[in-house]
Amino acid sequence: MRKRNESVTVEHERAAAAPVPLDKGCSLRHSLRLPAADTGMKRPLGRRYGLWFRLRKLIIWLLGVYIAIPFLVKLCPAIQAKLVFLNFVRVPYFIDLKRPQDQGLNHTCNYYLQPEEDVTIGVWHTVPAALWKNARGKGQLWFEDALGSSHPVILYLHGNAGTRGGDHRVELYKVLSSLGYHVVTFDYRGWGDSIGSPSERGMTYDALHVFDWIKARSGDNPVYIWGHSLGTGVATNLVRRLCERETPPDALILESPFTNIREEARSHPFSIYRYFPGFDWFFLDPITTSGIKFANDENVKYISCSLLILHAEDDPVVPFHLGKKLYNIAATSRSFRDYKVQFVPFHTDLGYRHKYIYRSPELPRILR
Repeated sequence: MRKRNESVTVEHERAAAAPVPLDKGCSLRHSLRLPAADTGMKRPLGRRYGLWFRLRKLIIWLLGVYIAIPFLVKLCPAIQAKLVFLNFVRVPYFIDLKRPQDQGLNHTCNYYLQPEEDVTIGVWHTVPAALWKNARGKGQLWFEDALGSSHPVILYLHGNAGTRGGDHRVELYKVLSSLGYHVVTFDYRGWGDSIGSPSERGMTYDALHVFDWIKARSGDNPVYIWGHSLGTGVATNLVRRLCERETPPDALILESPFTNIREEARSHPFSIYRYFPGFDWFFLDPITTSGIKFANDENVKYISCSLLILHAEDDPVVPFHLGKKLYNIAATSRSFRDYKVQFVPFHTDLGYRHKYIYRSPELPRILR
């Protein structure tokens, strides 16, 4: 019995001693796991901290740029002038303005005129669709003589950015041509392939030169002036000057017009600085300093010819209320007392926005 008890005691002691290596193993494994768990916690924390640091750095950098731009514009008014004209934006790209037929204008001729020394402007002349067959293969002299045919002429003054070959502009030429009009359009100095530096005075003088060039060839045919967007500022400058010298056009058409460039810049939906303290001083005053006014609201007080204003309610570039305000100024002006002044709005549901009024099936009736 004693021996048995001793054997049991020995076995019990062995059993008690047996877990010792296991405990060491467990403690070893436990010691191995702890550092791994610590590293796993530190990595996400470090990653999140690094991401937040980079994000905060980016926000500070963007805020610095946002604050610096107004001061840069104030110190360099030429920057604001470029933003008004956007003549450096040439769309569509990679088109040859010498070849209007590449844009589907097979009855169009490309000219180059010289309003002033060291200034050359590119001109397109699209004849009425009825003369399409006769125009095939003809040169500049034939097209110039064609202005004397019994068809009215529209001098089209485009807006900022792009060239005379812009898609929506080309589509308008086609529509007007199909309605029986000659369409003469050009790129102001500094736009497209025209040579010179852009300015409001220069753009107006270019338009005056082209108008006189048309009148010298069109005889007694009616000549209308059509301005779009920034081109409405050129158009009213031109027509005011023509009325002052007593050679007004037969009518003025303003598509998507504004009152003046300051109100347009203040109302422009893309102006992220409109609520910036000192917005006028930082942004609008440099425009005036650069000699840019495009004062349609002042010009219409000195214009004496029929006026038609077209504006889409969903225009995202020139707010509809500016076109309506210009109409109200013109309608009450004594200079228009003997002439018709008409405002034609296009409902938002039509989706004509800033440059697609040419799609309206009502346009032939409106122009007529």
